[in-house]
Amino acid sequence: MYKVGIPRSLAYFVYLPLWKTFITELGHEVVESPPTSRDILDRGVKEAVNDACIPIKLYHGHAAHLAGQCDLLFCPRLVSVRKHGDFGSETFCPKFLGLPDMVRLGLKDLPPLLDTRIDLKPFGSGNWEVARDIGQRLGNSMARCRRALRLGMAAQRSFRSLCQQGMLADAALEAVFNGVEPTRQTGTKQDITIAVVGYPYAIYDPYINAGLIKILQQQGVKIVTQDMLSERELNRQNRKLPKTLFWYFSNRAVYGGLHFMSEGQADGLIHVTAFACGPDSMVDRLLEIEAKRHGTPYLPIAVDEHTGEAGVRTRVEAFLDMLRYQRRRR
Repeated sequence: MYKVGIPRSLAYFVYLPLWKTFITELGHEVVESPPTSRDILDRGVKEAVNDACIPIKLYHGHAAHLAGQCDLLFCPRLVSVRKHGDFGSETFCPKFLGLPDMVRLGLKDLPPLLDTRIDLKPFGSGNWEVARDIGQRLGNSMARCRRALRLGMAAQRSFRSLCQQGMLADAALEAVFNGVEPTRQTGTKQDITIAVVGYPYAIYDPYINAGLIKILQQQGVKIVTQDMLSERELNRQNRKLPKTLFWYFSNRAVYGGLHFMSEGQADGLIHVTAFACGPDSMVDRLLEIEAKRHGTPYLPIAVDEHTGEAGVRTRVEAFLDMLRYQRRRR
């Protein structure tokens, strides 16, 4: 039996149910890194290349934390998970594509990487090919791999279903793995609905975004994110753009923002954007243009290793005060 480490960053917040269930059903132990802390961030900043965005720096910190706690580090090469966009060219950002190499060359004393290539576009590897590759490297039979994949995909569907019922991703993960009664957003106030869009590893990591979600909850705000929408609802927004973006997470953020603005389901839109992220600079500008066109109040929150809670809280509270003031004047 192997101990397989999974860093609590990047695609962790989207695909953990599939990956963790699959590996544990093969008979191996999954070791997750703890929630992001200052020590993990500082380690990542030290080890990663200087021009990396904060999510990539954080991944290095989480990977370094796991170095002595696992036999293998799960670091797949995420290429694409669907055929979408112009010429079916949608992919993950270049740093995702090169992540295993960056981690392997940038960190010392790492265990071997499970760097399986994940490319689910036509003529790429399907779910079974990915599962078979991981299973073979872990020494499992094909029969056990098939069963583990089936259970992993069932866990992933349960997670997606909970998100689409209005749960935030961290609460949905808790419900899937720990059998905790799903916690839904409740409150006596909740006079305002705010759509929070962006990359999931920025939205759901409270250390990266300086507690943005908690600040909104404390203000009695109902929060909706792009992960609460079905694939059909998201992809429908594709028709409203002359051209899609190249990157998977970028398209989801843009489509989510367009959906909430066009359907009138949010009083305001907050985009959590990572400083120094090339694709995100285009997402931010596109959302700003569309927000002006729809007349939707828009607040970008740029985060990096220097972002503090006081600054984020001040901007968010001022944004909410403005929305409530406008509502009283109507």
